[in-house]
Amino acid sequence: MTSPTNDMHDWNRQVIDEFRANGGEVGGNFAGAPVLLLHTTGARSGKERVNPLMYQDLGGGRVAVFASKAGAPTNPDWYHNLVANPDVTIEIGTETRRCRARTASAEERAPIWSTQKARYPQFADYEAKTSREIPVVILEPA
Repeated sequence: MTSPTNDMHDWNRQVIDEFRANGGEVGGNFAGAPVLLLHTTGARSGKERVNPLMYQDLGGGRVAVFASKAGAPTNPDWYHNLVANPDVTIEIGTETRRCRARTASAEERAPIWSTQKARYPQFADYEAKTSREIPVVILEPA
């Protein structure tokens, strides 16, 4: 029997492979959505971790990602990694960029989060499933 962690790793690996094979385009749950690959450094392991995430283009080379974890009660591991090590790399389409990550302030978060929920209603569902405030992370060019 596989563990949920292994299942998620396998799912991520399939999305990552599809992303890279198709110049940043993926199907399935992400079909038609803006997706990037976030490279973080493991907070404990120091190893590179890669996660596919939906993002929102904020202009000026800045993007926002959302630590939703599908409404789970805890933040995703990638969020803990970038809090510990905010220098990250992202892949958007065929481009790779170095960025610095930071959690959005309450004032910044509100309009970004509202836009994300309006564009992709599953984010409102994630919010309804959890008592935690889902972090919005801004990735700025390094």
